[in-house]
Amino acid sequence: MKIIVASTNPVKQEAVLQAFSKAFHQSISVEGMKAPSGVSDQPMTDEETLLGARNRAQYCRVQQANADFWVGIEGGIRNTDYGMEAFGWMVILNREQESYTRSASFLLPTIIEEQINEGAELGPAMDILFKEHNSKHKGGAVGLLSNTLVSREALYEQPLILALIPFLQPQLYNR
Repeated sequence: MKIIVASTNPVKQEAVLQAFSKAFHQSISVEGMKAPSGVSDQPMTDEETLLGARNRAQYCRVQQANADFWVGIEGGIRNTDYGMEAFGWMVILNREQESYTRSASFLLPTIIEEQINEGAELGPAMDILFKEHNSKHKGGAVGLLSNTLVSREALYEQPLILALIPFLQPQLYNR
């Protein structure tokens, strides 16, 4: 089974590999590629983040039409009554259908919220705060904030599995 991930980020590719391996129990090939999101570098709403993931997956389907699945993952943030939260949207496409789901979310510290409101992106803001380099290719903000109890890969793996449900039960989701 060949899967194209709309990212060269090894964390996203590994999350896709783990989710598909658990769901399908067969040989899985995962290839990453750069894909434009068509949204801001730091998506600021659920809708914008979902659109970015969808745009990335659709771009890959056009560019690499010989795959079995195409996956777009977009990390985003949004303001809530409780503060600014971070999350991700996953979009999975095959030739017949699309499925998507959102990850769990977590609150960002006020200092990060302030930097984002001034135009910073989450990853670089976290790198400065934690004196890290390129943390989004490692444990991500969730890994840094949770003292590595939850990694970015783990944050994305479960919703990827949930997004695979319509592909695992196509007779129930044929639209």
